[in-house]
Amino acid sequence: MTELSAKRCLPCEGGIKPLNATEAGEMRAKLRDEWQLINDNTAIEATFKFKNYFRTLAFVNALAYIAIQEDHHPDISFTFNTCTIKYWTHAINGLSENDFICAAKADALLGD
Repeated sequence: MTELSAKRCLPCEGGIKPLNATEAGEMRAKLRDEWQLINDNTAIEATFKFKNYFRTLAFVNALAYIAIQEDHHPDISFTFNTCTIKYWTHAINGLSENDFICAAKADALLGD
């Protein structure tokens, strides 16, 4: 378990600045290589491949559970054997530590 995946998301109702490009890059480096900074460093996104639909759907359901527990909800799309996840903090229209915490929890579902 990484340091990030052990943390909990903090409520964010705005009023804080989003992470700048340097901070976002440092946080992204703590995640799996699939994660990329997108939209001028205001969001992170990753696509993961799976063996079959069952494994893909199990991953999606686990992500939904994490989203509910952390009260931080990504955009999720999936097909037969892929799942794409996008995180950003809507209240600040950019990235916060919460996005990287949830991404690290998603990484932990995949193991090594």
